[in-house]
Amino acid sequence: MGKEIYAVFVAGGSGSRMGSDLPKQFLGLGGEPILQRTLEVFAGAVPRMKAIVVLPALHFPTWKRLCAERLFECPHTLVEGGITRFQSVRNALEKVPDGAVVMIHDGVRPLVSAALIHAMLERMKTCRALIPVLPVTDTMRLEGSSGSETVDRSRYVSVQTPQMFRSELVKAAYARPYDTRYTDDASVVQAYGIPPETIPGERFNIKITTPEDLLLAEAILSLRRP
Repeated sequence: MGKEIYAVFVAGGSGSRMGSDLPKQFLGLGGEPILQRTLEVFAGAVPRMKAIVVLPALHFPTWKRLCAERLFECPHTLVEGGITRFQSVRNALEKVPDGAVVMIHDGVRPLVSAALIHAMLERMKTCRALIPVLPVTDTMRLEGSSGSETVDRSRYVSVQTPQMFRSELVKAAYARPYDTRYTDDASVVQAYGIPPETIPGERFNIKITTPEDLLLAEAILSLRRP
């Protein structure tokens, strides 16, 4: 792909659901901070990417200290996050030029594969917005004031990151006012009038937000070790 490739890593977590004073993106996974491991996957898959890490300003010193201690030298730009994820991504997109492909990824999804990243970049040669999804396997019910009812799960998918976009498109979408309906980048672009295309995601591409998630991630990582 001849276009410039930018990667935005959104890492604004506090660690409250982890029961930890250390923000979850800095917790160890296989001996490395989760955020470091996430960046390493992308740097290995797309060496020429330009990385942007979005953190609360108060977490800058901790991240810089961890990078220095671990001799982590993956080039990246630090951007201060906002009150909402929407504002955090908008701040990062100010650093991205038009005419590029931008990958927006949760900083606490360190188990994404290079194969998925490569497959998505290949698809981005012919589409404007692309998201990885998985079929829902559990039975789903819709709750209401009078009880709940089963819904057709075949009509639903769960959504992962990275989510990839033509930069001029996602920047224009994020230039619009915030709406509480925006739960991810795809929903922002959808509201702008561009339905994202989909690609099969990965079961192991989990988002680490709870202690149980971290245990599962450690188990997955151990399976991948030679």
